[in-house]
Amino acid sequence: MSGKKKGLGRGLSALFGDEKPKNLSKEIRQTNTVSISDLSRNPYQPRQHFSEEKLEELVNSIKKNGIIQPIAVRPNKLESGKYEIVAGERRWIAAQRAGLHDIPVTILDLSDVESLEVAIVENIQRDDLNPIEEARGYKRLNQEFKYDHESISKLMSKSRSHISNTLRLLTLPPDVISMLEEGTLSSGQARPLIGITNASSIAEEIVSKNYSARKVEYLTRNKKGNFKEKQVDANILKAQEKIEKILGLKINISNRKNNSGKITIEYKDLDQFEFISNLLTKN
Repeated sequence: MSGKKKGLGRGLSALFGDEKPKNLSKEIRQTNTVSISDLSRNPYQPRQHFSEEKLEELVNSIKKNGIIQPIAVRPNKLESGKYEIVAGERRWIAAQRAGLHDIPVTILDLSDVESLEVAIVENIQRDDLNPIEEARGYKRLNQEFKYDHESISKLMSKSRSHISNTLRLLTLPPDVISMLEEGTLSSGQARPLIGITNASSIAEEIVSKNYSARKVEYLTRNKKGNFKEKQVDANILKAQEKIEKILGLKINISNRKNNSGKITIEYKDLDQFEFISNLLTKN
């Protein structure tokens, strides 16, 4: 990872109104009111899609109450007296629609990488990013700023496997990626399709038949991509889901034609292992 991450925590505290930490004054220059035309979009903003319904709700709120929380900005390096939005782009768009001319801003002193960090963290904390936007944000941290998966994991307070699995979504066909962006397909439904040659046709079937993420995983794992609903034993799937609900652990039942097979119980840490061990050895 290149560069020193000096400002993320302190910058986020400023954005979200948390307790002010020490040395914050080095990064927050001032809170001011500026012309709405002096702001420009953050080139590191990972979010590309805004809900029109939520945007209109925000427009109506701004018309009634104004902008309560200032927009976080940093000085535009190319234009003196202008500012680049770090966080709050949706409020900026809504303010324009509401007819505002001046808006409150908090001016931060952030580098390019810190601007991307704050934009990603802010959106993820507020559940505003779709899985593909999230993945593209991680990809930029990795490729442009040389963050490895472990560094991204620590930055985002998410597991390394989550970071890796989210990035792998970008290897899906373009039409499947579009479904994820539109919200017609969830990341849980799409993840088992990674690396499958007929992922696009399978994705369409998932959406049309409203398969659960668990069912998609079962089908792709046990049927090796031969994705036909009639091949799935509904009783086996039901039993599998019932055991998972009772144990709180991931279960896989592999049943052969002669009704022999195996049950696999997965554990993620020593506590789960001991739980399974105690359960199976209990007299």
